[in-house]
Amino acid sequence: MSELLSEISAYFANLTTAEGTWLGIGFFGQALFFSRWLVQWIASERKAESQIPVAFWHMSLAGSLIVLAYAIHRHDPVFIIGQGTGTVVYLRNLMLIYKQRKRATRD
Repeated sequence: MSELLSEISAYFANLTTAEGTWLGIGFFGQALFFSRWLVQWIASERKAESQIPVAFWHMSLAGSLIVLAYAIHRHDPVFIIGQGTGTVVYLRNLMLIYKQRKRATRD
């Protein structure tokens, strides 16, 4: 266990400022992406049924774009494809939601 902690410590000690900044951006994107599930869970519990609030899709899009930027910086094709595809889905869901709201206000 102490060897693992030493390796982790050495990893962080050897990061440049730019690498540390990008690592922070990546962690921030992941945290935002994860927290959307908390928003969805709380909304569902309040209504006692499954709910997906608009904030879920905004957080999905923002978190995905941030992680996508990190993946592009790291040249990681797995995350680029995964987050790039997700970004399209989240954006499309938001477009559908706002299109439906616009129609509802016209009626």
